[in-house]
Amino acid sequence: MADLQEGAPLIAPSSTDHPLYDSVAEACKTVYDPEIPVNIFDLGLIYTIAISPENDVRVVMTLTAPGCPVAGEMPGWVADAVEAIPGVRQVDVEMTFQPQWGMDMMSDEARLELGFM
Repeated sequence: MADLQEGAPLIAPSSTDHPLYDSVAEACKTVYDPEIPVNIFDLGLIYTIAISPENDVRVVMTLTAPGCPVAGEMPGWVADAVEAIPGVRQVDVEMTFQPQWGMDMMSDEARLELGFM
């Protein structure tokens, strides 16, 4: 992993202006943590969706805990969901634990679903 530059964001920005961004985000919303009835996008487990001009997609994600029982499988689930989108050339899913996931990363919908609001 590259050294973080002073002042650099811990979570890289997503390519929200790319035409495929919404489709990739929706694909990520079809993947669920088996222990929590909320999709991984709304849980805040997807940190970055970076899409190149050639439509290569890089997803940086985390897990609710490093010892998550599906840690080895979830990146594949995300890659499978994103690869199915027409126009996507290649998908690379990278797992990180920097920064560590926290409940504050959940969407309001996820908090409501889980009874935290």
